[in-house]
Amino acid sequence: MREASGSRSARLQKPQRQHLVAKLLAQHPVASQEHLVELLAAEGVASTQATVSRDLVDLGALKVRAADGESIYAIPALPKEQRAPEDHLRRVFGEWVVEVAASGNLVVLRTPPGSAHVVGSALDRADLGPVLGTVAGDDTLIVVVREGAGARTARLLRDLAGL
Repeated sequence: MREASGSRSARLQKPQRQHLVAKLLAQHPVASQEHLVELLAAEGVASTQATVSRDLVDLGALKVRAADGESIYAIPALPKEQRAPEDHLRRVFGEWVVEVAASGNLVVLRTPPGSAHVVGSALDRADLGPVLGTVAGDDTLIVVVREGAGARTARLLRDLAGL
């Protein structure tokens, strides 16, 4: 996310910023929100401690003890078997799904760049009956549903997204 101008900082949209926050937490031991603000700035992204704090809550980040004993932020991997509550699914869809289309037993969801995997993960854990599985790209998610359930599932997913 570095800009060619060197010292200018960019403001990313929430989904892109949160994607970068998750990436930075995976790459660096981050012990404080201030450190995370500095890492974002090094990537050319302007942010505040308050914004970073909200991002960490939204991402479900926790403080964990690292091997050296230091307390750092981490985003826990949720097992596929753990069911996502409907309010979580509604929040994820409301924030990140911008378009829903159906064709046969496929439903295609569009998201901002870098967000399809978040929506796919939430949908995979939601245990919606007609959904057989998902395949996520960068900004597109393909949802495979049972035969004959495409249009009905698309309506449900549109409702969850508020579209």
